[in-house]
Amino acid sequence: MSQTNNIQSYSSYIGFRTLFYKETLRFWKVAYQTIGAPVLTTVLYQLIFAHALEGHVKVYGTIPYTEFLIPGLVMMAALQNAFANSTSSLIQSKVTGNLVFILLPPLSHWQIYSAYVLAATVRGLMVGFGVFVVTLFFAIPDFTAPWWIIIFAALGSATMGALGTIAGIWAEKFDQVAAFQNFVILPATFLSGVFYSIHSLPPFWQTVSHANPFFYMIDGFRYGFFGVSDVNPLISFGIILMTFLLVSAVTIQMLKSGYKIKH
Repeated sequence: MSQTNNIQSYSSYIGFRTLFYKETLRFWKVAYQTIGAPVLTTVLYQLIFAHALEGHVKVYGTIPYTEFLIPGLVMMAALQNAFANSTSSLIQSKVTGNLVFILLPPLSHWQIYSAYVLAATVRGLMVGFGVFVVTLFFAIPDFTAPWWIIIFAALGSATMGALGTIAGIWAEKFDQVAAFQNFVILPATFLSGVFYSIHSLPPFWQTVSHANPFFYMIDGFRYGFFGVSDVNPLISFGIILMTFLLVSAVTIQMLKSGYKIKH
């Protein structure tokens, strides 16, 4: 009996590893599109905004605007691409009809969830790191609390990977994915303090920003560089952790019930 359980556990591990490898290889094979293009696009933001506002805007009193902008752009790129990875994979599998090859093997919903979210996290972190390396040519920010940088980057990317899985399961065609990304993800990331401190906003918009979980991802990540932020990083971490757990619970339940993938 014990040997049978060991064989089943090993088979499940092989299935998870294979799915994770497939999801990672899927974006790595076209790295110029999935990694290179987002890095280039984000660096263009750095060029335009830094050139236009450097010398005119000081954030937190002493931080040059070019340095302030770098962590926000890095995190924005990581979040958007983590979401795009799991979403695009699932909708492509649905449209092409090969999703059945993921459902047929004896993979649990936990293993499918883990493979998609982990692969999305890897892509998000790779894009974020690529953006960071290129932006070092503009300015070199401080590293006041490097552990916060790692924690928020990984947790934020994982959260977006899980959210992307939800969107991919829910969507039935590419138009729905594009609508979700353009009307939910893009505005939420742009209005999360990437280009500004929310203390520069009117009170109403500060309140709106505090209702945006993306704000806490970017604000906590920025704290790791400068040691200052709009919100205590512990509060930001708690909110992002709860968001991750909630989104993960919804994702796992959708996979377990087979919502729009088995019926």
